[in-house]
Amino acid sequence: MTATIARETQSATPAKTQVTGIVVGASRIVISFLFGFHGLQGFGFFGGIDGQGGSVPFGSFPGWWGSVFELAGALLLLVGLASRPAAILLSGVMAYAYFTVHAPMGLLPLQNMGEPAAVYSWIFLLFAAVGPGRFALDTLIKRRR
Repeated sequence: MTATIARETQSATPAKTQVTGIVVGASRIVISFLFGFHGLQGFGFFGGIDGQGGSVPFGSFPGWWGSVFELAGALLLLVGLASRPAAILLSGVMAYAYFTVHAPMGLLPLQNMGEPAAVYSWIFLLFAAVGPGRFALDTLIKRRR
C-alpha cells in the first residue's frame, strides 16, 4: 500500500512541475510584454506619459532612465535571458517608483494610484525567486550545459 502511494506521488510530481514551469513561463512572457509598453510610454509611444504623446526629457533622472530600465528589463524578461537579475532590477525600479512618486500622495495604493507599481514590483520579485519557467533562453542554455 505504501509503495503504491509513493509511486503515485513520484509520477505526479514531474507532471505538476512541468505544468508549473509552463504557467510561470507563459506568465513571464505576458507580463513582460505588457510591461514593455509601460516602458515605451516614457519615450512618447502609446499616448506617452501625459496621454498626448509626451515623453520624458532625454537623460533625465529618474524618468528617462526608469523608462530605459523598464524597456530593457522587459525585453530581457520576455526572451528569458538573465531573467533573475532583470526581474530583481525591475522589482526595484517599480518599488522606487511606488515610494517616490505614489506613496507621498497617500497611504494606500488605491489612494495614490500606485497599485500597478506595487503589483509589478511584487510580480517581478516572484519571477526573481522562482525563475523564468519554460520557454526561456536561460532554461535552454542551462539544458545544453
